[in-house]
Amino acid sequence: MPVGTQGTVKGIELSLLRATGTQMILANAYHLMLRPGVEVVEALGGLHRFCGWTGPILTDSGGFQIYSLAQMTQITEQGARFRSHVDGRSWELSPEQAIQIQEALGSDVAMVLDHVVGLPAPLEVVREAAERTVRWAQRCQQAAKRPDQALFAIVQGGLDIPIRLECLRQLVELDFPGYAIGGLSVGETPEQMREVLRAIAPVMPADKPRYLMGVGRPEDMLDAIALGVDMFDCVLPTRNGRNGWAFTDQGVVRIRNQRYERDDRPLEEGCSCPACERSRGYLRHLFLSGEMLGPVLLSLHNIWYYQRLMAQARAAIEEDRFDQFRLSKQELWRRHKDKEDQEDQEA
Repeated sequence: MPVGTQGTVKGIELSLLRATGTQMILANAYHLMLRPGVEVVEALGGLHRFCGWTGPILTDSGGFQIYSLAQMTQITEQGARFRSHVDGRSWELSPEQAIQIQEALGSDVAMVLDHVVGLPAPLEVVREAAERTVRWAQRCQQAAKRPDQALFAIVQGGLDIPIRLECLRQLVELDFPGYAIGGLSVGETPEQMREVLRAIAPVMPADKPRYLMGVGRPEDMLDAIALGVDMFDCVLPTRNGRNGWAFTDQGVVRIRNQRYERDDRPLEEGCSCPACERSRGYLRHLFLSGEMLGPVLLSLHNIWYYQRLMAQARAAIEEDRFDQFRLSKQELWRRHKDKEDQEDQEA
């Protein structure tokens, strides 16, 4: 799911977003609550009509944003008290309010309000947050009233496998339509993240969607798919695109690099995205000239690349060759990175 935090995937017009193969997007209840306000979105016909997207939308409840963005956050059993990062205004958000907001927005999938902690953290803090996440999930479930909105629970527990497994066990007993793995990409190493996924993802309900929140490096996604994960979101494709990084099968192309000044090749041979209709030299020129088209084109290319990667993964699973597909892709990326590191050292 491309991230459309505030009701828009930055810089990408909807017809182009559909052309990438995108089926579903993510928006964020925390950001929309602060600006323009839930009442405004509801008055303008709900989130789908407000932003013009006719496909499914998932809204995150705001637990991660309260952890990462809000000022002067205080977590109690009732909910979260915080100051807006936009204007400093004081807010309170309970599990019941998180559901009320998402139901007013009208998303197709809503997320429970969870308690996110940064890593590393003391074990007792991690355990307390995971236990509170379960209690909040139950309150969210009891508050939910829209039959046309699926409510997903979020497994917390930091890097502690027993805490994660117990959190998952209790959430499965509550029988949610889907389950997410949250609280990763908050300070742990890639290997620590993989250890958690290896322990948790395979024992999540196989008949319910399994969603890894906020993780989006291509190599991490393929590893997670191998363990049974179905859904992903991450700002990486668009954020990196805006900063001149393009994902390809040959690895990351840093388009501002001097080596691309007279490079007449596309970002990636065989890619049919609008960015690849231009040369690397032209794309570099756009970035160095401060032209907004450069970030838009690279963001679009990256979404195109990610959606193609997911389509290829689905096909490989159907043809029972996913492990071979994953390993060959990862080897390709590794070889390119080693070559680029060597060239940089020689330069």
